[in-house]
Amino acid sequence: QVQLVESGGGLVQAGGSLRLSCAASGRTLSRFAMGWFRQAPGKEREFVATINWSGNTPYYADSVKGRFTISRLNAKPTVSLQMNSLKPEDTAVYYCAVSRTLYATGDPDDYEHWGQGTQVTVST
Repeated sequence: QVQLVESGGGLVQAGGSLRLSCAASGRTLSRFAMGWFRQAPGKEREFVATINWSGNTPYYADSVKGRFTISRLNAKPTVSLQMNSLKPEDTAVYYCAVSRTLYATGDPDDYEHWGQGTQVTVST
């Protein structure tokens, strides 16, 4: 049974920064891509960022490119999301997820395990 626990969400002013972390346990996850998705009220879940199994190929949604950085540490394993220059439109519940494959994709259907989510609120 895979368990994913997110942390680091909170309230921040526009232009500020937050760092989300996701601790994974339950099986060997170093061979699977891991990613972050988000869901704002009244909207569908959307892709934010993902990283392949070795951590050398990140992939970002256009809306966060240049502001967010995803990284992973397979020894633990954990995946983190550094979010800079936050905007009010980044407000959402952020979810950590583990893919079924080695490869980083933006399709939520490719992800098998999901965390409970952590709230990020960006005020004006």
